[in-house]
Amino acid sequence: MKLFFLFLLSASACLAQRSDFAVNVERDVAYAGTDNPRQKLDLYLPKEKSGKLPVIVFIHGGGWKAGDKSSAAPKLLSLVNTGKFAGVSVAYRLTNEAQWPAQIHDCKAAIRWVRGNAEKYGFDAEKIAAWGTSAGGHLVSFLGTSGDVKELEGDLGDHDSQSSAVNCVVNFFGPENFLTMVSQESTVDRTTSDYPEALLLGGRVQDKADTAKQASPITHISKGDAAFLTAHGTMDPLIPFAQAVELHDKLKAAGVSSVLVTMKEGGHGFASPELDAMIHKFLDLHLRGQATELADATLTPSAAPRMRPRPGPRPRSSNN
Repeated sequence: MKLFFLFLLSASACLAQRSDFAVNVERDVAYAGTDNPRQKLDLYLPKEKSGKLPVIVFIHGGGWKAGDKSSAAPKLLSLVNTGKFAGVSVAYRLTNEAQWPAQIHDCKAAIRWVRGNAEKYGFDAEKIAAWGTSAGGHLVSFLGTSGDVKELEGDLGDHDSQSSAVNCVVNFFGPENFLTMVSQESTVDRTTSDYPEALLLGGRVQDKADTAKQASPITHISKGDAAFLTAHGTMDPLIPFAQAVELHDKLKAAGVSSVLVTMKEGGHGFASPELDAMIHKFLDLHLRGQATELADATLTPSAAPRMRPRPGPRPRSSNN
């Protein structure tokens, strides 16, 4: 796994340096008023632009215990290269350093930083999208549903007067309800004390029900929330597809715009030109006001999943 992340970082760095991208990258900008490397962001700015730019904020995955902001390069570079968007990739404190709600406090501080620096960088402070994968999907979903939850705002950084709300969310296979996920089919043994959500919450979901509920994006859904596009594989071995369905259904019931893209037999990660096209339309609609039609869809990913989910773990007996 370590070698994989080193390869990913190297590939992302090389991609960011390609001469055919008309993009300037400014790395390691502090957003929380600290020198902590996990509280910094990277800026992706088009070399040529016209007017204020909507901002796409990317939040990486890694089970809240790994991952790096440089992994955003493949997604952000192609979008920023169009000259229509600015990109921001956010690092946040991992579970080896801090437990919930530190992670969302960091992400919210980063959104406030974007608004507080809109004039300096030419951002449109009223047009911000959040895009994340896996654990990052959880965090962007939380941004999308908790813009009006003051008690989870935190007090990091120098832009407390700014809002941390976002206009729209692109959620790739994020956990949405820890209380239901713990009993759903998965290859993750969620009866132990060291699975990702337990490390995030400071204990097993079964033992931290109140914290798990507060940390679940669906808990905070209300009518004024951000528009969502969720993509999730039906054969995801780590985060059950049922999480995407539950989120989508609850958003729709609350009157929130939501598009569900079902990746047929997709695993925990997938590629699809059709999905890329839908995301571009979604961003153009909600960040640039370009009218388009978007509807729920079932797509076949370009690559087949490597693993299949198995039935969820049974509770261990007290004799084990």
